[in-house]
Amino acid sequence: MSQLLPKMPGILKIAYKLLVNDTAKFSALLIGITFAVFLMIEMTSLFSGIISRASANVVNIGASIWVMDPSIQTVANTIPLPDYVQDEVRSITGVKYAVPLYSGAALLKLSSGTYQAANIIGLDDTSLFGRPELLSGKIEDIFAENAFIAINDSEFSKLENPKIGTEFELNEHRGVIVGIAHVASSGLFGVPTLYTTYNRALQYIPNSRFTISYLLVEPKTLADIPIIKQQITKAGYLALTKDEFIAKISNFYIYHTGIGTNILIMTVISFILGLSISGQTFYTFILENMEKFGALKAIGAKGRVLIYMILFQASFVALTGYGLGVGLCSFMIWMARLYLPDYAAIVTYTNLALAFFMVVVIAASSSYIGVRKVLTIEPFDIFRG
Repeated sequence: MSQLLPKMPGILKIAYKLLVNDTAKFSALLIGITFAVFLMIEMTSLFSGIISRASANVVNIGASIWVMDPSIQTVANTIPLPDYVQDEVRSITGVKYAVPLYSGAALLKLSSGTYQAANIIGLDDTSLFGRPELLSGKIEDIFAENAFIAINDSEFSKLENPKIGTEFELNEHRGVIVGIAHVASSGLFGVPTLYTTYNRALQYIPNSRFTISYLLVEPKTLADIPIIKQQITKAGYLALTKDEFIAKISNFYIYHTGIGTNILIMTVISFILGLSISGQTFYTFILENMEKFGALKAIGAKGRVLIYMILFQASFVALTGYGLGVGLCSFMIWMARLYLPDYAAIVTYTNLALAFFMVVVIAASSSYIGVRKVLTIEPFDIFRG
């Protein structure tokens, strides 16, 4: 083995030249893997973006524990809690504080006369827990008459890009923008978001007898969380930590809607497409270069040397195609966001790792096909032909 290593750069150079000199086959291999990687990352990135935005309110508000009705599956579908639940939760040992949160939908009439649906978040009047980070304006102004804070996210333009002092109408009530704020994550459902106080939200928007969408609970210590959850469960309600609630929402979209299934099918199809194109093309490439591999074997190249050559060729094409696919997908997502601000796709390390694993499988499968064929070469048959 030690005698072989100094010769490897030369052997790999020969393998590289054999690969790139056949421009048509090399281009077909690259295009197949690049397109497969592009589709795999695009599909999984779109899925990641949808899951991330589905939990936007949970991420933005940032409460440690969310108390809700046990039937809730996603943060967008609220089931109001009775007012007495708040007092009961506050009395639990280990609870530092518990505040109500209102989350609902409303139809706004903008200053231009057009109507626009919006998500209204009502924060606790006393603490304003979960308030967004202001870009302009003062948080104290939220207590002013008719005051609302607009969130400058991908849906902000649907409010006609309001400024401080912009007026609108909500259920025949006058509303005024007193601040522009920023949040960590934009929403999924294509509607802008306004923040106001809890009591103003109840005053402006028609509600049922119960009005608390969620209770936001902060424990005194992390060790108190299991006790708090246990006591709330005994009372007949559900308490989830921030991460548990995000996981619950993600599971809902994965297993109870068609989103997860459809994207999984498209990802598998992309993988099969890349595998079939690269495998078939690489096999054809090996067949057309049988004489060259036979000549190398005739002059003393061992079987393991030929294996190294094929592994190098398959790895080179796979990694090059992977890089091109990632770059192409990232560029397309960037371009889409320039013209479609609410485009949800995001590239994550998980997406990149999954696509890389699939590319490794494609390279391994292609190598296996080539190795089996090359190892059966008999130099005598090559020269005789």
